[in-house]
Amino acid sequence: MIATPRLQFVAVEQRHKRALAAGAATLGELLGVQIPRGWPRFPEAFTPSPDAPELPPSQWCGYFFLDAGVAALVGNGGFHAPPNDAGETEFGYEIAPEFQNRGYATEAVRGLAEFAFADTRVRRVVAHTLAHKNASNAVLIKAGFQFVEELPNDEVGKVWRWDRARSPD
Repeated sequence: MIATPRLQFVAVEQRHKRALAAGAATLGELLGVQIPRGWPRFPEAFTPSPDAPELPPSQWCGYFFLDAGVAALVGNGGFHAPPNDAGETEFGYEIAPEFQNRGYATEAVRGLAEFAFADTRVRRVVAHTLAHKNASNAVLIKAGFQFVEELPNDEVGKVWRWDRARSPD
């Protein structure tokens, strides 16, 4: 399990997706926390698969970010896939609106990066943001990421690629 000073990362399972499909209160009851209004921004990430077996998720999955101190889900994020042959893995995240500007995003991003680098196959962690200055840019910079390049994107036009390389030992 991934944990930071305030956050516990709970791997998203099919049972969580089914609970959310039944309603935010059902998911909150299952996780033992409050679910904030306005979350998730991208509900399609939590569409249950009707035929998916109840297997434990891999470590390279999606996670709920829970703050036990306030008994709330503050956001979610996770990895798109295990590291590729070049040693890169990509992640994404979102923080619920009512928990933004409280340091949760930076803490979650650092937690995800540290978790990734604990795997010796990972040489670089990658993230993409919209191609303009925004809060996610600042979060990634605080977490040690550097801007790499602007890329075309079919959904939003352009995105910025950010990465953080493994620190030399």
